[in-house]
Amino acid sequence: MYEDYITTQDEAICHLFLHCCFKDGNFTQEEVNTVASKFVDLQIHKDLNFKEELMHYKSYKENMGDEEEFLQYVLKLINPVQNLALYSYCIELCLSDQQLTAEEDGLLCRIAGQLDINNDDKNIIDKLITQRKAVEIEKIF
Repeated sequence: MYEDYITTQDEAICHLFLHCCFKDGNFTQEEVNTVASKFVDLQIHKDLNFKEELMHYKSYKENMGDEEEFLQYVLKLINPVQNLALYSYCIELCLSDQQLTAEEDGLLCRIAGQLDINNDDKNIIDKLITQRKAVEIEKIF
């Protein structure tokens, strides 16, 4: 299961990000580009092979079991100091295909809950990232 593939902080971040992209059941080229860009930005690419991690994720995704346990496991390994920043990356990845499904929204609520982010902070971050994404797409402020 996922515990066999996720043993380090970088692997946990990688698999959380992949989970955010795959939650809607699709993984578009735009999402691949966005998540790959995040790996470079966060310098995760130095220690991990993206294609290999993607294969690992796909190998356990369908038999993951309890998503809450998965989130608890990866977030414990990540041990975030900047929980709002981590949450904002998750939103950005869920929105990378320009839509937020009910499944993705539920995932984001579970992530926020596991990160102890209160509703006011969650709503502000949601709105901020959504507006940033709209500006990127529409090219207007």
